[in-house]
Amino acid sequence: MKPRTRARSVALQALYEIDVAGHEPGIVLADRLQAEELEPELVEFVSQIVAGVHPMAETLDHFIAEHAPEWPMDQVAIVDRNILRIALWEIAVYGETPVKVAINEAVELAKTFGSDSTPRFVNGVLGSLAARQNEIQIALRKKPR
Repeated sequence: MKPRTRARSVALQALYEIDVAGHEPGIVLADRLQAEELEPELVEFVSQIVAGVHPMAETLDHFIAEHAPEWPMDQVAIVDRNILRIALWEIAVYGETPVKVAINEAVELAKTFGSDSTPRFVNGVLGSLAARQNEIQIALRKKPR
């Protein structure tokens, strides 16, 4: 697994635990980072993802739901939901990951952690969201984080 893909994987696992168990994000993040040997820049990347995605999960879900209307967010698997959140955050908020890279990385995570249908679902939703990248960026900048 490529280093940044591995970092996204650690962030995904942390966000999943936060969602499922309701554990404190700081504690989950510290535990995950202690369990993984990551370079300092990757530790920072994982921290940025968790600190960026978690507080705005509902807002990200709103945009995701618009592009997956046949799947209400409460029916989307928790893993799938967090993969989509991470990619959308990278595309619309983080701004340092090219859109194609964010989508490809999300599809890779989907292949590793999701069901057989997850990669196609993730790719389709993110493709639709990417088409509205500028609109979503503006909307997210207006929302308090």
